[in-house]
Amino acid sequence: YRKTMADNVLENNVLLKFMKEDGNTDEAPGGAELLENLMYAENSTAMWYSGAETLSVEHADTLTSANFAWRQFNCNVVLTGLEEMQNAGPDRMHNLIKARVQVAESTMQNGISEALYYANTEQGGKAIGGLQHLVADLPTSGTVGGIDRATYTFYRNQYYDFSTESVTASATTIQHAMNLSYMRAERGTERVNVIVAGETYFSYYEESLQAQQRFMDTRKAVGGFEGYKYKSATVFYDPHCSATRMYGLNTKFIHFRPHKDRNFVVLKDKVAVNQDATVTPLFWGGNATLSNATRQFVITA
Repeated sequence: YRKTMADNVLENNVLLKFMKEDGNTDEAPGGAELLENLMYAENSTAMWYSGAETLSVEHADTLTSANFAWRQFNCNVVLTGLEEMQNAGPDRMHNLIKARVQVAESTMQNGISEALYYANTEQGGKAIGGLQHLVADLPTSGTVGGIDRATYTFYRNQYYDFSTESVTASATTIQHAMNLSYMRAERGTERVNVIVAGETYFSYYEESLQAQQRFMDTRKAVGGFEGYKYKSATVFYDPHCSATRMYGLNTKFIHFRPHKDRNFVVLKDKVAVNQDATVTPLFWGGNATLSNATRQFVITA
């Protein structure tokens, strides 16, 4: 069941599907926190030289790490003693349990999909730190992965704010914002490969292409999603994304890290001590992490 549930979650969410294709939905074995290694500076020993000039052999500190807390998610399938009596036949009991498990699976799937856009404050700070946290509207402040973005500029994402730019968001201005943001997040062959947007901004982009439907990405449509091509990226609508946000993501550097022993696992049934009921618990544990912020962007107002 664990593999089926995990696959269903990954395949039915645009962002997680892309992350899976990039190999970034890998399970973590454990540890006090989830760590991501970051390359934050160039090697300072690089130099032009002439003849027998002394070369630099100083130690170059180029790596650091970001740390993310474990987050836990649970859903329970409950069967009362009365329901057991009412569904005593093997087929009726099987159908009831199957239906309850399907509801639990759908509930957890939606919960994870919604949390991917959280700001790290929802549910009392116990849920996933989603895109509003990792790819912030204003990345010049705040702490992500234990790194203070006010101090360390290398861990800031790109951002475009229509209000700050004194531009009215519309079908005629959305592509200009995308062009600037895409260019700022690009370096060499590293480019944004997926763009997810809420209802308003996705509608603006779709309307800007209304007469050019040939830009549809049919390869992804076959996989169950309809999207538009934008340079090297595909643009999708996600109902869980805020209506006036658009995220441009290089999914090589955004990771979905479930714990290997809590990746939608079903534990043994538990009998309530003070109720006539049996509880089957489902668990997930992990978090979303980020290893390169500068290759991501957000457009907002």
